[in-house]
Amino acid sequence: METLNSRIRTVDVARRAGYSVQQIRNLERDGVLPPALRTASGYRGYGEVHVRSALAYRALAAGVGPVEAKRILRAVRDRPIHEALALLDAAHARLHRERTDLALAKRAASAISAEPIDDVRASDSMSVAELAAALGVRPSTLRHWDTEGLVVPDRAATHRTRRYSPAQVRDARIVHQLRSAGYSVDTLRTLMPDLPRGDRSADVDAALVARDASITARSHALLDAAAALTRVIALATS
Repeated sequence: METLNSRIRTVDVARRAGYSVQQIRNLERDGVLPPALRTASGYRGYGEVHVRSALAYRALAAGVGPVEAKRILRAVRDRPIHEALALLDAAHARLHRERTDLALAKRAASAISAEPIDDVRASDSMSVAELAAALGVRPSTLRHWDTEGLVVPDRAATHRTRRYSPAQVRDARIVHQLRSAGYSVDTLRTLMPDLPRGDRSADVDAALVARDASITARSHALLDAAAALTRVIALATS
């Protein structure tokens, strides 16, 4: 049990956890850290559990983001331990799905970009409805990609109907795979304009490698968080 006799100053907690003094106070206010002990004159008194909680939050935030990290730390404090561990399990499961989706995106992007587009005829083009059905997305999704400049179809001169050429269908398939792997529209907007010039491979491959590195970094962060949470739980129950 922490007592005022073992009080750690706010500034020392901040230094050990790599935060500012105000950030430590904010974490206490948000319920990430247990309430600090108070002296008779009102000064905060922190203990080792506060340091470990701040370190756990730091690692969790790197792995799952600050919102989910706060949720997990609050659960450790206020809920049965199995509920807190279930939240951590869910975070690992989400990373596993991201890795699976990324592997699929890598294979799909490679295969799709290698497909030859020869002997193109006007009849080979697809309408919005046809391409949406082929990809398994809503027509509104294709219109959104058009607006964002990700996959811009041709338009008939007479009635402005969208028609996707085989090359544009290929681009749509790549966008669909990368979106499924978690890439944002903003990220893809920087990649897709190079497709018609044949530069897709290097840029998309670099993005896939960066995504892989991000997932790996978050996995390491969750390992660090698990170790810190183990100490938090031990201190809280001692």
